[in-house]
Amino acid sequence: MALSDPEGILASPLTIINRRDENLDIQAITDIINQKQVGQIVVGLPHSMDGSLGGQAEKVKEFTKKLCSHTEVPVDYRDERLTTVLAKRLRRAAGSKKTRKKVRHDAMAAALILQGYLDEGRRG
Repeated sequence: MALSDPEGILASPLTIINRRDENLDIQAITDIINQKQVGQIVVGLPHSMDGSLGGQAEKVKEFTKKLCSHTEVPVDYRDERLTTVLAKRLRRAAGSKKTRKKVRHDAMAAALILQGYLDEGRRG
């Protein structure tokens, strides 16, 4: 997960929610939404390289539908193609060699997805 600053200019990695149980996962997300006073949810939707939506995207949409039944915060989707690859490259370029790389890559990828959304909103 990632959050932006209050002005919606800069996205930063927040945390990783390791999937355990769907209800617990939704509770963890809604707790963060409430604690951080989130006004918009941006969900990374995995598109195939040709732009189509596959089975994983359908799973994300189904989970998001269930999440929406627990919050009134609006949800928007954003294409997440290659964000993990970009996150790994950025970490390598920054010289970061810390442990738990996958967790860190996922959090950074979430921030990249959110940053793209924020940037798009400023242009639009």
